[in-house]
Amino acid sequence: MHRRAFLGIGSALALLTACGKASKIRLALNWKPEPEFGGFYAAQYSKYHLDVEILPGGAGTPTVQMVGAGSAEFGIVQADEIVVARSNGNPVVGLFAVYQHSPMGIMVHAERNVNSIAAVLTEGTLAVQKGLPYVRMLEKQYGLEHVRVVPSPGGDLTAFFADPNFAQQVFVTSEPLTARKKGVAVKVFPVSDIGYDPYTNVLATSDDMVKKSPELVKAMVDASAEGWRDYLNNPSTANTTMHQLNPSMDLETFAAVAEAQKPLIETEETRKDKLGTMNQQRWETLIAQLKDLGDIPKTVPAQECFRLL
Repeated sequence: MHRRAFLGIGSALALLTACGKASKIRLALNWKPEPEFGGFYAAQYSKYHLDVEILPGGAGTPTVQMVGAGSAEFGIVQADEIVVARSNGNPVVGLFAVYQHSPMGIMVHAERNVNSIAAVLTEGTLAVQKGLPYVRMLEKQYGLEHVRVVPSPGGDLTAFFADPNFAQQVFVTSEPLTARKKGVAVKVFPVSDIGYDPYTNVLATSDDMVKKSPELVKAMVDASAEGWRDYLNNPSTANTTMHQLNPSMDLETFAAVAEAQKPLIETEETRKDKLGTMNQQRWETLIAQLKDLGDIPKTVPAQECFRLL
């Protein structure tokens, strides 16, 4: 990944903003350019005196660590990552939650005629990333002794297509679209059905950035919010930009995913308040779940995990 040298954060950035010059900052993504980041590519950063370099990511990109270490001023992370990071002394803070609900789900063949995640776990094969918190919640709530658990194949659906009793971890905005495009009828159960529903694709920064450059942080949030509103209204321009950077996804799929993800972004909460909103109760629930699972040794103050600017 190509990265240029940039001015450090703090007073230098604040001075540039005050002078009306574009502040150079880095936004680290945790995956390749795809519709889940569309609003960040649609954002008109220069309007807010920002010069943003978007750093594409991939599997295992340490976005939380990058933000905490200052090698990226902003990053896209998940809410549970923020909680675990703060419990380990990495003061990362969430600013804007793109997905109000988790896009993670369990996909099954429609012909199985099951109507809940619990029913899915009574037989067959379950392909999941076993270390994830929601998987351990599944095991704690229902047990996994009646299914054969295998590693998640990511977006590869070969095994799923070959076995009608194969259930697979998916993003509700991705693999189900691929399956249906191939003519395979599927049913998807959101992981939020079991009560695990962290904010996802959260724009985050460090406590230090918030303290030293509050105007810059506010500008980044405002630019992102406007970018997401523009992307929701008309994703085509940003989709073309992302397709050029990630030609493995065709423009038809970009458009389909952009449409499929809308219910995760535009919810009752965001219509009542605004895009990207978060609330303390949701964070407190998540923190309690992670403590119960043993992911954090003690409770983290929810109000320290996010800021609404």
